[in-house]
Amino acid sequence: MALPVNLPYWRLAGIYACYFALLGVLNPYWGLYLDSIGFTPVQIGQLMGILLATKLIAPNLWSFWADYSGHHIRIMRLGAFLTALSFTGIFWHDGNFWTLAWVMFAFSFFWNAILPQYEVITLVALKGHEAHYSRVRVWGSVGFIMAVLGLGVWLDQAPIQTLPWWLWGLMWALLIFSFTLPKLAAKSQEVSQDEQTSLAQTLKRPQVWVILLCAWAMQASHGPYYTFYSLYLEQEGYSRTWIGSLWALGVGAEVLVFLVMHRLLPALKAEGLLVLSLVLASVRWFALALAPAHLMFLIPIQVLHAATFGCFHASCIALVHTYFPKAQAAQGQALYSSVGFGAGGAVGATLAGWLWQAYPPSWSFLSAAALAAGASLLAWHILLGQTLHSQGIAR
Repeated sequence: MALPVNLPYWRLAGIYACYFALLGVLNPYWGLYLDSIGFTPVQIGQLMGILLATKLIAPNLWSFWADYSGHHIRIMRLGAFLTALSFTGIFWHDGNFWTLAWVMFAFSFFWNAILPQYEVITLVALKGHEAHYSRVRVWGSVGFIMAVLGLGVWLDQAPIQTLPWWLWGLMWALLIFSFTLPKLAAKSQEVSQDEQTSLAQTLKRPQVWVILLCAWAMQASHGPYYTFYSLYLEQEGYSRTWIGSLWALGVGAEVLVFLVMHRLLPALKAEGLLVLSLVLASVRWFALALAPAHLMFLIPIQVLHAATFGCFHASCIALVHTYFPKAQAAQGQALYSSVGFGAGGAVGATLAGWLWQAYPPSWSFLSAAALAAGASLLAWHILLGQTLHSQGIAR
């Protein structure tokens, strides 16, 4: 199936590239920056947790406003502007934990408002071609790879104190790109009987809360990875160029899976892909706990990022789009973001900080493996089991 003829493909792709380039600077290197200015593992975990905890509230507040007003693009632009403006305070923190905490809270509150609106904008633009979502989203992964590789080389030559300037510049670039988007079709004030379902009624469906619980578990299991993976490798003697290359390898594998996602989703179904992703996440974290010093093991472990992020995220986007009616589209994506990346990410980062300081690093990854394995069993029973049962009845 071809993409829609009137799809503003490169404008949509450009914003994804810019947004995730920012993430490609933040995720691999922010923990190293915090370590360089003297923060302990527990403090690093708490500060990284703040970035994720704002996803509990911010996406839902902004998305309720967006669904009510229909002004998704305007709200996305406002969020981009306030993100860059509030991050300016990073240049005056002077190593004070609370000052830095407030700056990270402020900029992430606005930054976390952007993506759910943009997911809705992209899905609306695709108009019935949602299986091709990954062909647009893949450019976010390309942006991440370019940022993580470029910064890895840069930081082997330049002091890590230059990192905030890169982040700040990307924030302003994101705002500029947001003004390239065309207007969406006006929001219809008439909704079908099915779309009059309240959010509370939608959340009563067992499939919905299982999807959200699995999103929480998957992102919590990524807590040690996003917070301490770079430190883990640096302690094993890897240069920042190598660290950046390993991060890029994972996202490169994600790019490849996004390119074939329009074939994988129909073949495996979103429910099956979600369960498989959780199983492979458990394998990935268990292997990483045992073999951090061996590059020959680290490479295939990183390739599993294609499943633990790429497949999992695409399946969740598809399932949320299926189970939430159009009138709740932004709220559904925001809820997925806040429960998964917000609550799950914040808990995962905070617990990883405590475990990292009290026990050997491998304990953090073994705990992550156990969490992902438990979630896979739940998803198998509720999501995949019911899907197979309904298909058997249909036959």
